[in-house]
Amino acid sequence: MRIHFIIHEHFEAPGAYEIWATRRGFHIGYSRVYEGEPLPLNVDAIDLLIVMGGPQNPATTQAQCAHFNAKAEQACILSAIRAGKAVIGVCLGAQLIGEALGARYAPSPEREIGKFPITLTPAGLHHPLMAHFGATLPVGHWHNDMPGLTPDAHVLAFSAGCPRQIVAYSDVVFGFQCHMELTKEVVALLIEHDAVEVSEHHPFVESPQRLMQHDYEDMNQTLYQFLDQLVANYQARC
Repeated sequence: MRIHFIIHEHFEAPGAYEIWATRRGFHIGYSRVYEGEPLPLNVDAIDLLIVMGGPQNPATTQAQCAHFNAKAEQACILSAIRAGKAVIGVCLGAQLIGEALGARYAPSPEREIGKFPITLTPAGLHHPLMAHFGATLPVGHWHNDMPGLTPDAHVLAFSAGCPRQIVAYSDVVFGFQCHMELTKEVVALLIEHDAVEVSEHHPFVESPQRLMQHDYEDMNQTLYQFLDQLVANYQARC
């Protein structure tokens, strides 16, 4: 299995996604665009493309952020989808999937930073990759926006602050607005970068102290099971 990460900033690290891929012994490639590494020239050598988050949004221009080329990333994502590859987008990555498929991202009703529960929709409860999630699950959040919905998309989970937390664009393409990949190490990097933002008084924004007190291993394990089943389905289809 060949995994490729597009990473926008060092503090938006792949966390549990990378841990999972390493533990499974998969081949891992990277496009650390913040370091000037290029996007894949083609997707032939990729089985699963994982596009991570970032402080940008799909409307961010290269004049505003020189290392972020939203149109080029959308083209890469669309190429992977058309080639039948598995694709996961996290936060900004989820929004880029929607944009690549013609669905505009939107501001989330609430900013969410912390560990709060998501609730599965009927589609999520009956989704074969999410049976182990349960009806509700506490997961990590760090966002202001949410992905767009195509006519064929299905919302699998929502939260009190955001109606689009997990979106299925196909049986192998998923957008995660939530951050199930967070570990304490990744959270520490995010706090270091966004210290002012997380200090705001807001019902869905937790303090840095509270963020560092959470146990993230439970949601990581749930993510690993999802990824294992996704890979099994992808390999069976191939």
